[in-house]
Amino acid sequence: MNREQLIAEIKSKKSLLCVGLDTDMDKLPEGVERSMAGMLLFNQSIIEATAPYAVAYKINTAFYEQYGAEGWQCMAETLKFIPHNCLSIADAKRGDIGNTSSMYARAFFKNMNFDAITVAPYMGEDSLKPFLEFEGKWVICLGLTSNAGSKDFQMLKYEGKYLYESVMETVCTWGNDNNLMFVTGATKASDLKALRAQFPQHFFLVPGVGAQGGTVKDVCDNALTDFGGLLINASRSILYAGKGNDYIEKAREEAIKLQAECASALSSL
Repeated sequence: MNREQLIAEIKSKKSLLCVGLDTDMDKLPEGVERSMAGMLLFNQSIIEATAPYAVAYKINTAFYEQYGAEGWQCMAETLKFIPHNCLSIADAKRGDIGNTSSMYARAFFKNMNFDAITVAPYMGEDSLKPFLEFEGKWVICLGLTSNAGSKDFQMLKYEGKYLYESVMETVCTWGNDNNLMFVTGATKASDLKALRAQFPQHFFLVPGVGAQGGTVKDVCDNALTDFGGLLINASRSILYAGKGNDYIEKAREEAIKLQAECASALSSL
């Protein structure tokens, strides 16, 4: 999915919603078998319930990789359920020396055919370049994350700037706004406004809405652009909205609520 297609989908659905498929087998609702088959059925149900209201889906690969080959198979089968008009994101946070990153890029872009992958920029340009070389794919680079530990490095000052600002500025010289996005946490909404001013044309993938305390309104107030410019991720608040046989309907209701909040923000454009 290219930039124009993503923007068109945002405008068509009046939504910025990205559904995170961080599926935890131990948290599957009552009535769903706690097995790989149960996880897959759960994922399919969540995707089908939320697809009219979402523009992207983010599969957190760690929740699947822990199960070895069976987990990878579940992830591959889950990917097939994601509609083609929604951006598919491998939340894998890869990043290694060039030849290793080339193998990661092939795995997720060529073999599994994800539209996008999250990456860590710490090892520098040669670790991200193999991902950026894939035509029609997106690299989503960690920028300012929402976890408590982000202060350990990201918030350090470096030559008068926060380290995350310097990292994002440098990474922008390796890609462009057609193949590069940034992860910017919703729980740091006060910093989003400054980041948006610095990076007006790049999409931001924004985790932290819902269970982590971030709100759609705060994110949109600080970082919405005339083309949308945001993918607002919600995972646990959708996945585990229902605890029993009502989990599909509850997930749909939460997606509808978040989409409505997105639509309200987009209506001002």
